[in-house]
Amino acid sequence: MRRMFVLMMACAFVLAPAVSMAQENAAAEPAKEEGKEKTDGTSEATPYVLFNGKDFDGWKLFIPDENVDPATVWTAKDGVVHCTGEPAGYMRTKKKFSNYKLTFEWRWPEKAGNSGCLLHISGEDKVWPKSIESQLYSGDAGDFWVIDGTDFKEHKPSSPDDRRVPKMNDSNEKPLGEWNKKEVICSENSIKVYVNGLLQNAATETTVKEGRIGFQSEGAPIEFRNIMLWPVPEEHQEKKPEEGEKKEGN
Repeated sequence: MRRMFVLMMACAFVLAPAVSMAQENAAAEPAKEEGKEKTDGTSEATPYVLFNGKDFDGWKLFIPDENVDPATVWTAKDGVVHCTGEPAGYMRTKKKFSNYKLTFEWRWPEKAGNSGCLLHISGEDKVWPKSIESQLYSGDAGDFWVIDGTDFKEHKPSSPDDRRVPKMNDSNEKPLGEWNKKEVICSENSIKVYVNGLLQNAATETTVKEGRIGFQSEGAPIEFRNIMLWPVPEEHQEKKPEEGEKKEGN
C-alpha cells in the first residue's frame, strides 16, 4: 500500500509542470511588436477576445463633448455592448492591430439606424478619426467609407466629397431585432467584408494597414456581442513583397 502511494505521488510531480504549461499557453496573449498586437500564434480554438462580455477593459470610450459621461452612452451587460447612439462618438481598442480576421455580431434593438466598424484607426480622437469604415447602416451593411484621407484602389469618387464604395450585392441583413454577423479580414493592404457569410465588399492597395478598431455611436440604439480576432485564413493571406523584389511589369 505504501509503495502504491509513493508511485502515485511521483506521477503527480511529473504531470504537474505539463498542466501548468498548458494553462499558461491557453491564457497567453498574441505577441507584441512595436506597440502593435498581432494575432500570430492563436488558433481557431483560441481567438483573441476583444470584448470580455462584462466591462470595457482594453477599450477607450470617446465622446467629443466633455460634459457627457461616456458611461451613459456605452454599457456592458451579460455579454452584450449596449449603445444608446447619442451623442456621436465611438468605443475603440487601446491597442493597435494588423493582419487579422475580426468577427462580431450586431443588431438594432428598437429601430433601423446608423453605425459602423472603424478599421485601422490612427491619429487623434475626434468625430470621425482617420480610418476606413465598414458600414453598419441598416440596409447598407457592407459599404466602405474612407475617412480623413484614407483610400484604396476601388474607391473611385464621382465628386470630391464622395467617400463611399457600395457593397457588391443587395442587402442580406436579417430583420430588425435579429443578430447579424460580420467578418472583416484585414491582410496587409487588403480588406474583405462578409455579412452573414456573404462577401459584400473588398478593398485592395489600402493606404493604411494597421491601427485601432472601433464601433460607432451614431444616432440610434445598437448592440454588439462576440467581438473577437482570429488569424487571417491562409487562403486570404496577402504576401509581402520580398525586399528588393520587383513588382510585376517592372
